[in-house]
Amino acid sequence: MPMIRYNPFNTETDEYPGLRLFQDSLSRLFSEPASRPWTPPVDIFETDNELVLKADVPEIDPKNVSIQLENGTLTLKGERKFEEQRNGKGFHRIERSYGTFTRAFSLPDTIDGEKVKADYKNGVLTITLPKKEMAKPKTINVEINNN
Repeated sequence: MPMIRYNPFNTETDEYPGLRLFQDSLSRLFSEPASRPWTPPVDIFETDNELVLKADVPEIDPKNVSIQLENGTLTLKGERKFEEQRNGKGFHRIERSYGTFTRAFSLPDTIDGEKVKADYKNGVLTITLPKKEMAKPKTINVEINNN
């Protein structure tokens, strides 16, 4: 009896049509740089007066970035476009991701949404979220009587 090698991803049969669709999606995901999902790395830190978010978004035109603050959620959306071959020069390797991204962050109630500022410099988007006055730390001096 001949030995038959088992191949769970056999594309020669239409026994599992969903598997074929899954394989096509995976191969497209890894072969087309413009369609790879990506998210920019983000640092968030807090000072006495504000919450600061810094996102690495190199080579993205600030016109292609949107910042939305709604119901205590800060949403950052944008797109880094893939540059096609130019002047007959081709790519040897493509490791950076391209395409659209969306990041959403829940914010505390202590943020003053009316005074949010954004700055883009050297590929870093900095979003400054000031705290409301009631959330800022206060120092209270207590007098001690030595009687």
